[in-house]
Amino acid sequence: MPHAIINGARLWYDTPGNPSANARPLLLHHGYTASRVNWAPVAERLQDTYRVILMECRGTGDSEDTADGYSLEQYALDVLGMADHLNLQTFTYAGHSMGGGVGFLLGLDHATRLDGLILMAPIPSGGTSALPPQAAIDRRLQARAAKDRDFFMAEMVANRYRPEIQTDAWFNLRIDHLLRVSEGHLLGGLSSMHTLDVEARLPELALPTLMLAGAVDGLLRANLNDYMRLPDAGLHVFSQAGHDVAIYEPDGVSQAIHGFMQHGSMNANKLAFRATVRG
Repeated sequence: MPHAIINGARLWYDTPGNPSANARPLLLHHGYTASRVNWAPVAERLQDTYRVILMECRGTGDSEDTADGYSLEQYALDVLGMADHLNLQTFTYAGHSMGGGVGFLLGLDHATRLDGLILMAPIPSGGTSALPPQAAIDRRLQARAAKDRDFFMAEMVANRYRPEIQTDAWFNLRIDHLLRVSEGHLLGGLSSMHTLDVEARLPELALPTLMLAGAVDGLLRANLNDYMRLPDAGLHVFSQAGHDVAIYEPDGVSQAIHGFMQHGSMNANKLAFRATVRG
Protein backbone atom coordinates (compact mmCIF):
# COMPACT_ATOMS: atom_id res chain seq x y z
CA MET A 1 0.00 0.00 0.00
CA PRO A 2 1.34 3.49 -0.82
CA HIS A 3 2.46 6.13 1.63
CA ALA A 4 3.24 9.80 1.19
CA ILE A 5 5.16 12.29 3.29
CA ILE A 6 2.57 14.96 4.10
CA ASN A 7 3.50 17.89 6.34
CA GLY A 8 6.34 15.85 7.80
CA ALA A 9 4.24 12.72 8.49
CA ARG A 10 4.31 9.44 6.57
CA LEU A 11 0.62 8.89 5.84
CA TRP A 12 -1.08 5.85 4.33
CA TYR A 13 -3.44 6.27 1.40
CA ASP A 14 -4.94 4.23 -1.39
CA THR A 15 -6.79 4.91 -4.64
CA PRO A 16 -8.66 1.65 -5.27
CA GLY A 17 -10.81 0.71 -8.22
CA ASN A 18 -10.58 1.40 -11.92
CA PRO A 19 -12.46 4.64 -12.61
CA SER A 20 -12.33 6.55 -15.88
CA ALA A 21 -9.58 9.10 -16.40
CA ASN A 22 -11.97 12.02 -15.80
CA ALA A 23 -13.74 10.51 -12.75
CA ARG A 24 -14.43 13.02 -9.99
CA PRO A 25 -12.20 12.65 -6.90
CA LEU A 26 -13.83 11.65 -3.61
CA LEU A 27 -11.63 11.58 -0.50
CA LEU A 28 -12.89 9.46 2.42
CA HIS A 29 -11.60 10.23 5.93
CA HIS A 30 -12.27 8.06 8.98
CA GLY A 31 -13.22 8.86 12.56
CA TYR A 32 -11.40 9.16 15.87
CA THR A 33 -10.40 5.60 16.82
CA ALA A 34 -11.13 4.10 13.43
CA SER A 35 -9.34 3.55 10.13
CA ARG A 36 -10.04 3.04 6.45
CA VAL A 37 -12.05 -0.05 7.44
CA ASN A 38 -15.05 2.09 8.39
CA TRP A 39 -15.32 3.45 4.84
CA ALA A 40 -14.30 0.23 3.05
CA PRO A 41 -17.82 -1.03 2.12
CA VAL A 42 -18.69 2.33 0.56
CA ALA A 43 -15.33 2.63 -1.19
CA GLU A 44 -15.87 -0.79 -2.77
CA ARG A 45 -19.23 0.32 -4.16
CA LEU A 46 -18.05 3.67 -5.54
CA GLN A 47 -14.44 3.09 -6.56
CA ASP A 48 -15.16 2.33 -10.21
CA THR A 49 -17.44 5.37 -10.63
CA TYR A 50 -15.35 7.97 -8.79
CA ARG A 51 -11.67 8.43 -8.08
CA VAL A 52 -11.94 7.26 -4.49
CA ILE A 53 -9.10 8.18 -2.14
CA LEU A 54 -8.82 6.55 1.27
CA MET A 55 -6.40 7.98 3.81
CA GLU A 56 -5.50 7.43 7.45
CA CYS A 57 -4.50 10.36 9.62
CA ARG A 58 -1.31 10.51 11.63
CA GLY A 59 -1.28 8.21 14.64
CA THR A 60 -3.84 5.77 13.20
CA GLY A 61 -3.93 2.71 10.96
CA ASP A 62 -0.82 2.34 8.83
CA SER A 63 0.16 5.99 9.14
CA GLU A 64 3.08 7.26 11.20
CA ASP A 65 2.89 8.00 14.92
CA THR A 66 4.30 11.51 14.91
CA ALA A 67 5.59 13.45 17.90
CA ASP A 68 2.92 16.14 17.47
CA GLY A 69 0.23 17.47 15.14
CA TYR A 70 -2.75 15.75 16.76
CA SER A 71 -5.50 18.29 16.16
CA LEU A 72 -8.42 18.76 13.79
CA GLU A 73 -6.66 21.75 12.27
CA GLN A 74 -3.56 19.68 11.44
CA TYR A 75 -5.65 16.79 10.13
CA ALA A 76 -7.37 19.26 7.78
CA LEU A 77 -4.01 20.51 6.54
CA ASP A 78 -2.92 16.91 6.03
CA VAL A 79 -6.00 16.30 3.87
CA LEU A 80 -5.05 19.27 1.72
CA GLY A 81 -1.47 18.02 1.61
CA MET A 82 -2.67 14.64 0.42
CA ALA A 83 -4.76 16.32 -2.26
CA ASP A 84 -1.67 18.26 -3.36
CA HIS A 85 0.34 15.03 -3.46
CA LEU A 86 -2.31 13.55 -5.78
CA ASN A 87 -2.45 16.72 -7.90
CA LEU A 88 -6.07 17.42 -7.02
CA GLN A 89 -6.98 21.05 -7.46
CA THR A 90 -10.46 20.37 -6.08
CA PHE A 91 -12.21 17.30 -4.66
CA THR A 92 -15.25 16.19 -2.70
CA TYR A 93 -14.45 15.46 0.93
CA ALA A 94 -16.35 12.90 3.01
CA GLY A 95 -15.60 12.69 6.74
CA HIS A 96 -17.01 10.35 9.36
CA SER A 97 -17.32 11.38 13.02
CA MET A 98 -14.03 13.12 13.87
CA GLY A 99 -13.47 13.29 10.13
CA GLY A 100 -16.68 15.31 10.00
CA GLY A 101 -15.10 17.81 12.37
CA VAL A 102 -12.21 18.02 9.92
CA GLY A 103 -14.84 18.56 7.23
CA PHE A 104 -16.34 21.56 9.02
CA LEU A 105 -12.88 23.19 9.07
CA LEU A 106 -12.20 22.37 5.42
CA GLY A 107 -15.58 23.72 4.34
CA LEU A 108 -15.19 26.94 6.33
CA ASP A 109 -11.50 27.71 5.87
CA HIS A 110 -10.56 26.00 2.59
CA ALA A 111 -13.78 26.04 0.56
CA THR A 112 -12.00 26.82 -2.71
CA ARG A 113 -10.40 23.36 -2.62
CA LEU A 114 -13.72 21.51 -2.32
CA ASP A 115 -16.42 20.70 -4.86
CA GLY A 116 -18.68 19.39 -2.13
CA LEU A 117 -18.74 18.25 1.49
CA ILE A 118 -20.15 15.03 2.94
CA LEU A 119 -20.54 14.79 6.71
CA MET A 120 -21.35 11.33 8.01
CA ALA A 121 -22.38 11.31 11.70
CA PRO A 122 -19.99 14.22 12.31
CA ILE A 123 -19.00 15.38 15.76
CA PRO A 124 -20.98 18.49 16.79
CA SER A 125 -19.80 21.76 15.27
CA GLY A 126 -19.76 23.21 18.78
CA GLY A 127 -17.45 20.48 20.04
CA THR A 128 -18.05 17.21 21.81
CA SER A 129 -19.59 17.08 25.28
CA ALA A 130 -17.67 17.54 28.50
CA LEU A 131 -14.44 15.59 28.71
CA PRO A 132 -14.61 12.40 30.77
CA PRO A 133 -13.24 12.57 34.32
CA GLN A 134 -9.51 12.08 34.43
CA ALA A 135 -10.02 8.82 36.33
CA ALA A 136 -12.07 7.44 33.43
CA ILE A 137 -9.42 8.53 30.91
CA ASP A 138 -6.70 6.93 33.03
CA ARG A 139 -8.67 3.68 33.26
CA ARG A 140 -8.99 3.50 29.48
CA LEU A 141 -5.31 4.24 29.03
CA GLN A 142 -4.50 1.48 31.51
CA ALA A 143 -6.78 -0.94 29.67
CA ARG A 144 -5.05 -0.06 26.41
CA ALA A 145 -1.60 -0.51 27.91
CA ALA A 146 -2.61 -3.89 29.33
CA LYS A 147 -4.34 -4.86 26.04
CA ASP A 148 -7.40 -5.63 28.14
CA ARG A 149 -9.76 -6.60 25.33
CA ASP A 150 -12.45 -7.73 27.79
CA PHE A 151 -12.72 -4.17 29.15
CA PHE A 152 -13.59 -2.74 25.74
CA MET A 153 -15.64 -5.73 24.63
CA ALA A 154 -17.95 -5.36 27.65
CA GLU A 155 -18.71 -1.74 26.65
CA MET A 156 -19.48 -2.68 23.08
CA VAL A 157 -21.59 -5.75 23.75
CA ALA A 158 -23.75 -3.72 26.12
CA ASN A 159 -24.85 -1.58 23.14
CA ARG A 160 -25.42 -4.40 20.65
CA TYR A 161 -28.79 -4.17 18.90
CA ARG A 162 -28.06 -5.49 15.38
CA PRO A 163 -26.16 -8.74 15.99
CA GLU A 164 -26.03 -9.59 12.30
CA ILE A 165 -23.74 -6.56 11.88
CA GLN A 166 -22.38 -6.02 15.40
CA THR A 167 -20.70 -9.39 15.50
CA ASP A 168 -17.93 -10.31 17.90
CA ALA A 169 -15.57 -10.18 14.91
CA TRP A 170 -16.60 -6.56 14.21
CA PHE A 171 -16.20 -5.61 17.87
CA ASN A 172 -12.76 -7.21 17.94
CA LEU A 173 -11.77 -5.21 14.88
CA ARG A 174 -12.92 -2.04 16.65
CA ILE A 175 -10.81 -3.04 19.66
CA ASP A 176 -7.84 -3.53 17.33
CA HIS A 177 -8.33 0.10 16.26
CA LEU A 178 -8.51 1.31 19.86
CA LEU A 179 -5.31 -0.52 20.73
CA ARG A 180 -3.54 0.66 17.60
CA VAL A 181 -3.95 4.46 17.68
CA SER A 182 -1.11 6.42 19.20
CA GLU A 183 -1.53 7.97 22.62
CA GLY A 184 -0.82 11.35 21.03
CA HIS A 185 -3.79 10.93 18.71
CA LEU A 186 -5.96 9.47 21.46
CA LEU A 187 -5.43 12.43 23.79
CA GLY A 188 -4.82 15.20 21.27
CA GLY A 189 -7.74 14.18 19.10
CA LEU A 190 -10.02 13.99 22.14
CA SER A 191 -9.03 17.48 23.26
CA SER A 192 -9.34 18.94 19.77
CA MET A 193 -12.81 17.49 19.22
CA HIS A 194 -13.88 18.92 22.57
CA THR A 195 -12.64 22.44 21.78
CA LEU A 196 -14.03 22.63 18.23
CA ASP A 197 -16.20 25.75 18.11
CA VAL A 198 -17.54 26.63 14.65
CA GLU A 199 -21.28 26.39 15.27
CA ALA A 200 -21.83 30.13 14.81
CA ARG A 201 -19.96 30.02 11.51
CA LEU A 202 -22.03 27.29 9.86
CA PRO A 203 -24.26 29.78 7.97
CA GLU A 204 -21.03 30.81 6.15
CA LEU A 205 -20.49 27.26 4.86
CA ALA A 206 -21.96 27.76 1.41
CA LEU A 207 -20.62 24.57 -0.19
CA PRO A 208 -23.12 21.94 -1.32
CA THR A 209 -23.21 19.59 1.66
CA LEU A 210 -24.70 16.19 2.40
CA MET A 211 -25.41 15.25 6.02
CA LEU A 212 -25.68 11.51 6.67
CA ALA A 213 -26.89 10.45 10.11
CA GLY A 214 -27.97 7.37 12.02
CA ALA A 215 -31.26 7.40 13.90
CA VAL A 216 -29.72 5.15 16.58
CA ASP A 217 -26.65 7.37 16.98
CA GLY A 218 -26.29 9.53 20.08
CA LEU A 219 -25.10 12.35 17.82
CA LEU A 220 -28.35 12.47 15.84
CA ARG A 221 -29.75 15.56 17.59
CA ALA A 222 -26.48 17.45 17.13
CA ASN A 223 -26.34 16.39 13.47
CA LEU A 224 -29.88 17.66 12.88
CA ASN A 225 -29.11 20.95 14.62
CA ASP A 226 -25.99 21.44 12.49
CA TYR A 227 -27.87 20.49 9.32
CA MET A 228 -30.44 23.21 10.02
CA ARG A 229 -27.67 25.83 10.18
CA LEU A 230 -26.12 24.89 6.82
CA PRO A 231 -27.33 27.05 3.93
CA ASP A 232 -27.01 24.46 1.14
CA ALA A 233 -27.36 20.99 2.63
CA GLY A 234 -29.26 17.80 2.05
CA LEU A 235 -30.04 15.25 4.75
CA HIS A 236 -30.40 11.47 4.89
CA VAL A 237 -31.15 9.74 8.19
CA PHE A 238 -30.86 5.93 8.24
CA SER A 239 -33.48 4.51 10.58
CA GLN A 240 -31.55 1.43 11.75
CA ALA A 241 -28.01 2.85 11.75
CA GLY A 242 -25.86 3.66 14.73
CA HIS A 243 -22.69 5.77 14.66
CA ASP A 244 -20.81 3.61 12.12
CA VAL A 245 -23.35 4.50 9.44
CA ALA A 246 -21.39 3.09 6.50
CA ILE A 247 -21.07 -0.28 8.22
CA TYR A 248 -24.78 -0.50 9.01
CA GLU A 249 -26.05 0.80 5.65
CA PRO A 250 -23.33 0.53 2.98
CA ASP A 251 -25.77 0.34 0.07
CA GLY A 252 -27.84 3.28 1.27
CA VAL A 253 -24.80 5.42 2.06
CA SER A 254 -23.27 4.65 -1.34
CA GLN A 255 -26.50 5.53 -3.13
CA ALA A 256 -26.87 8.77 -1.16
CA ILE A 257 -23.31 9.81 -1.96
CA HIS A 258 -23.74 8.92 -5.64
CA GLY A 259 -26.91 11.00 -5.81
CA PHE A 260 -25.15 13.93 -4.16
CA MET A 261 -22.16 13.65 -6.49
CA GLN A 262 -24.46 13.66 -9.49
CA HIS A 263 -27.07 16.22 -8.46
CA GLY A 264 -25.73 18.19 -5.51
CA SER A 265 -27.67 18.90 -2.34
CA MET A 266 -31.44 18.77 -2.30
CA ASN A 267 -33.81 20.34 0.22
CA ALA A 268 -37.19 22.06 0.41
CA ASN A 269 -35.77 25.59 0.19
CA LYS A 270 -33.92 24.76 -3.01
CA LEU A 271 -37.01 23.22 -4.58
CA ALA A 272 -39.08 26.26 -3.60
CA PHE A 273 -36.50 28.57 -5.17
CA ARG A 274 -36.56 26.55 -8.39
CA ALA A 275 -40.33 26.79 -8.50
CA THR A 276 -40.14 30.57 -8.04
CA VAL A 277 -37.62 30.89 -10.88
CA ARG A 278 -39.74 28.77 -13.20
CA GLY A 279 -42.82 30.79 -12.28
